[in-house]
Amino acid sequence: MTLQDTEKTYRDRLQELYPVEEIDSILKIVCEDLLNWSRADIMIRGAEPLTHLNEQLLLNALAELETGKPVQHITGKSHFSGHVFTVNDQVLIPRQETEELVDWVIKDYRKHPKVTILDIGTGSGCIGISLAATLKESKVTLADISPEALKVAMNNSQNVLKDNKVEQKQLDILQIENLPFYDVIVSNPPYVRELEKSELHTNVLDHDPSLALFVPNSDALKFYSAILKLAKPHFKTVVYFEINQYLGNQMKELAASLGFEYELRQDLNRNDRMMKCWQEQISQD
Repeated sequence: MTLQDTEKTYRDRLQELYPVEEIDSILKIVCEDLLNWSRADIMIRGAEPLTHLNEQLLLNALAELETGKPVQHITGKSHFSGHVFTVNDQVLIPRQETEELVDWVIKDYRKHPKVTILDIGTGSGCIGISLAATLKESKVTLADISPEALKVAMNNSQNVLKDNKVEQKQLDILQIENLPFYDVIVSNPPYVRELEKSELHTNVLDHDPSLALFVPNSDALKFYSAILKLAKPHFKTVVYFEINQYLGNQMKELAASLGFEYELRQDLNRNDRMMKCWQEQISQD
């Protein structure tokens, strides 16, 4: 069997789960992260016979993919903002849209990097750790309600940052009454309403932790409201959110009602996806 043969097999057996382009992308990820092949290897070795071991690795991965298991859970890895993060079923798989949120914070603070940052609902730690990796003078705290998620995040911190340490904090953002001052709070909290479950692919619905995904239809902004209220006493704190694409207007109303100025941005797919909130005009050249 060659990689070209494997590609056809993947397309045939996964066509009911994914479009062809995504299947090809998944196969590339499997080759990179399980076979340790480079993109160049994938391009030039397509007609070479696979070793028995590599053939088995590819077919075993395919069998798991057919169950709807995300490729990142099969490889145990996810690529985000130029780094490789360990992931499992205790944390959300980092997504491309979230990289845009990280880029926004980095652009705002690249010339003012000596800041304190709190990443709320950190999961794998991809947001806070990516910020710490670029803003090397920053002091980052990774916070999550889940001790299992914090273990994953701190492991990723050691792997990605090496000697640039971050702090961890286990907290339930809905139960605490105050926070110490941070220059920046960044969060990708649960925001998928129960009514939107049908829009999710099975690899998300069945394998990402529900705790990190869903909110009640009747109180979809509860995490955003709690975070903004905790930030309210700290006039210089700037808050960055990833948001539900359908709730941009509601988010603007919430921010304004709590006395925050705001900027709403769309992602590459032109969906409302990110919001920045602050209480005073900030000048950053």
